[in-house]
Amino acid sequence: MSSAEFHAMAAQAISEVGAVLAALAPDDAERMCDEILRAKRIACYGVGREGLMMKALCMRLMHLGLDAHVVGDMTTPPIGEGDLLIVSAGPGAFSTVLALMGVAKASGSRTMVVSAQPQGQAAQQADATIFLPAQTMADDQTAPTSVLPMGSLYEAAQMVFFDLISIVLRTKCGQTPDQMRQRHTNLE
Repeated sequence: MSSAEFHAMAAQAISEVGAVLAALAPDDAERMCDEILRAKRIACYGVGREGLMMKALCMRLMHLGLDAHVVGDMTTPPIGEGDLLIVSAGPGAFSTVLALMGVAKASGSRTMVVSAQPQGQAAQQADATIFLPAQTMADDQTAPTSVLPMGSLYEAAQMVFFDLISIVLRTKCGQTPDQMRQRHTNLE
């Protein structure tokens, strides 16, 4: 592959991520921020690469000083009334996502699903859904539209969207970038 071909592919990938973000419903970012800010405690979960993006979101929520945890970590406390479980189910559902949503609902917690399939089983069971209209592994073989493999377009859009959400939350909380930076770990 030539340098020109590589750069053209990179431009295509960046354009695709931008198109996903441009297609977001106007109130999705506001809805996500409102749900996060009204929660006492936030738990984040996803599988595979989506799980990595959920960990990145959780890290930014922690940088904002919010009580946020990754499901599965040994130090994750229980959730209950007034808390929020945020899960990712790009293709519509995963068995672990559905099970955790059931636990959260039974404990009195609210649930939010980030998904590329707003009619999927997880979205239908959630209190709030954020729709990222991107190719995932649910549709990469039947109607491939992205230069990126499998579900990478969805995951790349998540990463940018979640960092944008952290900027909106930072503004809503009246914080500065330096305040967020002060909460970054020094144990690296």
